[in-house]
Amino acid sequence: MKDELFTIEKNDLLCKGTYLMRLKGDTSRISGPGQFVNIKIEGLYLRRPMSIACYDFEGIDIIYKIVGKGTAEMAAMEPGDTLSCLCPLGNGFDLSQIPKHAILTGGGAGAMPIYQLAKILTDAGMAPHVVIGFNNEEEMFFAEEFKAVGCDLTIATMDGSVGVKGTVVDAMKKLKEEGKNDLAYACVCGPDPMMKAVSEITASGQYDLGGRMACGFGACMGCTIETAKGPARVCKEGPIFRQEDIIW
Repeated sequence: MKDELFTIEKNDLLCKGTYLMRLKGDTSRISGPGQFVNIKIEGLYLRRPMSIACYDFEGIDIIYKIVGKGTAEMAAMEPGDTLSCLCPLGNGFDLSQIPKHAILTGGGAGAMPIYQLAKILTDAGMAPHVVIGFNNEEEMFFAEEFKAVGCDLTIATMDGSVGVKGTVVDAMKKLKEEGKNDLAYACVCGPDPMMKAVSEITASGQYDLGGRMACGFGACMGCTIETAKGPARVCKEGPIFRQEDIIW
């Protein structure tokens, strides 16, 4: 981890209330998908944790939704502005445990870490099936980007405006019924109720439990949760946890 100064290259509206911010800076310490950054917003006491949607040698992409004062201030930022980021934080997905036909599931902004994971697995010759869910077509993003990666993609919307009508769980059940995926292993990111529901229909997997936290690097213990292996800090031991270890 390092407190690194990143420069905003772009801050574009993706869809209703959701933005893609490209940050240029040192990414040499990032080890894999699922890690995150903790961003300092001037005038606000706590930093804002953001999953890294994509990274390369020159910078990172983050996708965020306006949900409060901090993200509203981020949406008003412009190219050339700088941000202090603790980067990288947490442990990413354990790629060695992911089988060839894993299902990758993201709900809303939870599609962020799933995107880079899909790219890495596909480039390695694996065949993940991606399921992403949104409330409606107006809030949907990154569908074309996932298709460009080359993985199979299923979209679920609550109002049925795109893809399967219902939740990602409904879409996953349909895939199993059609014999397209046995749901043996899932990599999941999204709201806690969604992830819990996914865990009830999959045999095993890895889950991104990143959410509200303070320091972001394990000092304050504020994000500690109880797991099957004992107390664990989401920011330090996580944010990726094995399905078998999570106590919902």
